[in-house]
Amino acid sequence: MTYRKRLALLVLLDSAIVGAAVFVASWIAYPMMDQVNTTVIVFTSIALLFFYHLFAFIYRLYNKVWAYASVGELMAIAKATTFSIVAAGLVQFMINDFSLYRRMHLVTWMVLILLIGGSRFMWRIVRDRFIANQGTQKRTLIVGAGAAGAMIVRQLKQEHQGDLLPVGFIDDDLAKQRMQLYDVPVVGAVEDIPKIVSQLNIEHIVIAIPSLRNGELKKIVDKCHETDAKVQMLPKIEDLMTGKVSVSHLKNVEVEDLLGRDPIELDIKMIENNITNKTVLITGAGGSIGSEISRQVCRFQPKKILLLGHGEYSIYKIDMELREKYKDTIEIIPIIADVQDRSRIFEVMDIYKPNVVYHAAAHKHVPLMEYNPKEAVKNNVIGTKNVAEAADTYHVETFVLVSTDKAVNPTNVMGSTKRVAEMIIQRLAKSSDTKFVAVRFGNVLGSRGSVIPRFKEQIQAGGPVTVTHPDMTRYFMTIPEASKLVLQASALARGGEIFVLDMGEPVKILDLAKNLIQLSGYSIEEIGIEFTGIRPGEKMYEELLGENEIHKEPVFPKIFIGKSVEVDFDQVDYLLSNYIIFDERYLKDYVISLANGREMERVGIMN
Repeated sequence: MTYRKRLALLVLLDSAIVGAAVFVASWIAYPMMDQVNTTVIVFTSIALLFFYHLFAFIYRLYNKVWAYASVGELMAIAKATTFSIVAAGLVQFMINDFSLYRRMHLVTWMVLILLIGGSRFMWRIVRDRFIANQGTQKRTLIVGAGAAGAMIVRQLKQEHQGDLLPVGFIDDDLAKQRMQLYDVPVVGAVEDIPKIVSQLNIEHIVIAIPSLRNGELKKIVDKCHETDAKVQMLPKIEDLMTGKVSVSHLKNVEVEDLLGRDPIELDIKMIENNITNKTVLITGAGGSIGSEISRQVCRFQPKKILLLGHGEYSIYKIDMELREKYKDTIEIIPIIADVQDRSRIFEVMDIYKPNVVYHAAAHKHVPLMEYNPKEAVKNNVIGTKNVAEAADTYHVETFVLVSTDKAVNPTNVMGSTKRVAEMIIQRLAKSSDTKFVAVRFGNVLGSRGSVIPRFKEQIQAGGPVTVTHPDMTRYFMTIPEASKLVLQASALARGGEIFVLDMGEPVKILDLAKNLIQLSGYSIEEIGIEFTGIRPGEKMYEELLGENEIHKEPVFPKIFIGKSVEVDFDQVDYLLSNYIIFDERYLKDYVISLANGREMERVGIMN
């Protein structure tokens, strides 16, 4: 319907209601009609009609979208009606010998509110009950009949956001069973999800419990995966606290969500003392870990942040991202440099003189480093040595090496080179004013080289997903979680420590693959899983520290500290001086032996 037709229809409807309202009210207020002057009533009706349309224009009653009418629209009707009655009453008072039919005006006001308001809200009721619920809206089950679930249902029912139609709640609280929120019933518990989805023809499931932890989400998701319904969830509890909970913020369940790890509680004051108003250098700032450390550092308002990396595009991306948020409060300096270039690293330290260094630059891919051991030594060992010695020379306050669980009893080149890098900073820590520490953690979901991006590519290609071995396990944490704990560990640094992050329980790679397939909307049979065998340098199980290498009590929630281990630095020096002339086989054997504390026969130039 065009605006002109709609306007004409509403004007005619209101005119009929207002014109009749005065006569109806007169009859109700004065049934015998012997107490009123009919001529006065007629003139009052005409005056009321004029004033009503005047105030309807002022309050824009004919410009409202009544299909979405709410309290604001009702208030506009009340104002227009009230002022019209008052104005018409003044007219009647003047033409009726200064007499006023008070009861008639009161009844007229009530009749107008009832009929005009009712005519407008009737369209919304019709739309809500008979139109909006038909067509493309998907029948939706809300898991969680708490505050967040109620918010989502209210938005869906009142604001008509998206294409979801809430038809029921799921909640394990027995006190809520058979109760209703916004006319939507609680229809069962989590165990009943498959049955209820079938009974109510559910197409969509929304998990509306932002505070889920300790694997509770996985139990719910597993039940949801027994159905064909699409599964989404609210964002993190932080978004609930900041008022971001909205239908528009629903997100697909990711593998990261299924880790079931508790939220990280940081000692904000301690980190602020370490970072705020300081100059902070992050090497490898364009990588997945380095870029997230950069984001977390910026939250604490450093004076300057130096984004150092070898890859031009990755540094450009994190530089642009941070400038959008912090260009007015933090000096952001992108630096293209290779940690293997000793003179360049010393030059950077000399120019900017950072207070804190987070050294995240490294080669991390295990099989690739098995094929390229010299590059692993150059980047992970020599690169760390260059940055660490520059930090010592220019009196950096704190140097943090981002290490890995693969440095524990390493069987591969990558893990061994990271362990040797730890040895180098442990030696510097004994004589330097700089506090040198390492932070060791396991695999990070979503980082470069992580299995998750590879699995996603394979799923998008139609499968199969390749897993090396059905029993292979790894420790996992999310990129933000790892980065926050790195910042906390650096604030705890006293010098020489190897901090170990609590990675929770190890996860089977096979289970990870199955979850990702199901979360992508496929069945295991549709995509398939293929076992390819363990790759060069890989372990079946990863370790964080041996039982005799770690203090049992954490120094901070989720952060442990390793015990001092004797290191033969003479062997380290031999590696640093001669690795370039070793052949690859000998270099691999030597660096792995060194990392595991074993002596190996030294040789001269290898062919």
